[in-house]
Amino acid sequence: MNHIHIMEDTLANKIAAGEVVERPASIVKELVENAIDANSTRIEISLEEAGLTSIRVTDNGKGMSETDALRCFERHATSKISNEHDLFRIRTLGFRGEALASIAAVSKVSLWTSDGEQQGTVVEIEGGKVIKHEAGALRKGTDFLVQHLFYNTPARLKYMKTIQTELGHTIDLLNRLALSHPTISFTLTHDQHQVLRTTGSGELLKVLSDIYGIQVARKMIPFEKENADFHVNGYVTLPEMTRASKNYISLLMNGRWIKSYAGTQSLIDAMHTYLPIGRYPIAVVNITTDPILTDVNVHPAKRHIRISKEGELLSLIKEAVQQAILGVSVIPDAIKKEKKVKVESEQQSIWKPWTRTIEPQMPIIQAYEETAPETKETIKEDEEHAFPQSIVEKTVHEIEPLPAEEVAEEIESQVTFDNSFPSIVPIGQVHGTYIVAQNEDGFYLIDQHAAQERIKYEYFKVKLGKVSSDERQQLLLPLVFHYSADEQLKIEECKDALERVGIFLEPFGPATYTVKEYPAWFPEGQATAIIEEMIEQVLRSRKVDIEKLREESAIMMSCKKSIKANYYLTQADMERLVTDLGACTNPYTCPHGRPVLIHFTTYELEKMFKRVM
Repeated sequence: MNHIHIMEDTLANKIAAGEVVERPASIVKELVENAIDANSTRIEISLEEAGLTSIRVTDNGKGMSETDALRCFERHATSKISNEHDLFRIRTLGFRGEALASIAAVSKVSLWTSDGEQQGTVVEIEGGKVIKHEAGALRKGTDFLVQHLFYNTPARLKYMKTIQTELGHTIDLLNRLALSHPTISFTLTHDQHQVLRTTGSGELLKVLSDIYGIQVARKMIPFEKENADFHVNGYVTLPEMTRASKNYISLLMNGRWIKSYAGTQSLIDAMHTYLPIGRYPIAVVNITTDPILTDVNVHPAKRHIRISKEGELLSLIKEAVQQAILGVSVIPDAIKKEKKVKVESEQQSIWKPWTRTIEPQMPIIQAYEETAPETKETIKEDEEHAFPQSIVEKTVHEIEPLPAEEVAEEIESQVTFDNSFPSIVPIGQVHGTYIVAQNEDGFYLIDQHAAQERIKYEYFKVKLGKVSSDERQQLLLPLVFHYSADEQLKIEECKDALERVGIFLEPFGPATYTVKEYPAWFPEGQATAIIEEMIEQVLRSRKVDIEKLREESAIMMSCKKSIKANYYLTQADMERLVTDLGACTNPYTCPHGRPVLIHFTTYELEKMFKRVM
């Protein structure tokens, strides 16, 4: 007796819908991507109850003939690829031919379309069955209406989130699509209230201002770099403009929004000593490459893709962003801020480039034990999606479009270029923690702990990059370290990497090691703690990255032995600290991303004391 049979198309489509149609945002994604592939220049999306009641997507693309209008709802029906060779050169957003059949299987769908040459077509489908087919208007383009999502699969409907959450997913999706295609005008309406609108001017910076606001656009700088296989360009916010979520970083591959942990991390790594812990930039990274180097056919949602030569791409992203950050200086002009109604003292964080390649010398100032523990402030923000939460709560976005040229002028008015560290003279201290320095432009407050952290970080990073035998200190009594059996296996695997940063382990019994020598420039009295921490870094990592190990080790050593708060310095010590700081590659942030110095302009002081009105 035979037991295996072929499923009916209706049943197969419902099963496929389980992967393709997760929520209303999934339907919006598929319909809008089809509109983009149809060469539309204007796409309008209208939702009722976040799409649970209805979703309408209207475009002015090339439309469909009557035959195509009926065939598009069949499973695996597509106009994007013709044979297996096309899978290796996919240039469209869609290609699988599953989306419309899956959507029609779990909702009620109405379609109005015309290619502008023949009479239009109207098709209505309910639960995968065609219930209406007739002639329609001649308007070129396509209009999809999806109603009563999951009406025939109530179990799926039960697990939908709140209207605010579902709307949030849709707005987040459209933000990414608008960034991917700045030449297309997108309009999103929810319950007859306009939520998002982009002009389709082709200016990415204008789209960023439409989505995140003009204040964010003012703080964004461009970057661009290419090699033989990839071209990378985009925008990233200055280090003073950060968010608590990585969701504000958008990676675009050949016009497709993708999720890539490695790609996101490469951008963060490029800025990590500029950013406070737990804070991330707002960024758009647009990657262009030959489709043959990518494999999009990994998952039905097409969010995760495989990339050939991924290592080269990650290095390119990192280099592009690093060059952009090093090449810009941002010192806001306090006079321009008179436009604000609220009067307040404005402190200006300094972000300036520095191109000198002087090897930092170990400063004279010695480190002292901390008299008071450092405190860490954790800022908790509810940022599930990369867009203002107020849009979801109010579902009304008051938009006043600005020309792309005006956005660019706004940014240029805020950003100046200067390759010099300010010439400043220390004149005293505040609470044994902050150095006060002055010049003709005003005065500066310097965090002495953060300043020496930066100095020692750059010193140790250079030293860790070239551990030499003549700089090792022999020990009369070796240091002994004990580990478990599984940790021993990992240590044995990574002994070469540890030796390259100055840790020379010798076996001394079961899962036990001794250290008989270490670099003489290790901070005095901290050798045991440093060696343990460096070994812990290796044990925590699944794959040892020697450059990352050097980076983390330099940060750790610089923090342990830098000057702490409540320690008073002599005038000579302060002058030496400022001189050493000026010789750093990046003298403006500590290795943890906190600012080293704050600038108060002469104008601000005069304004505080009412010398100017």
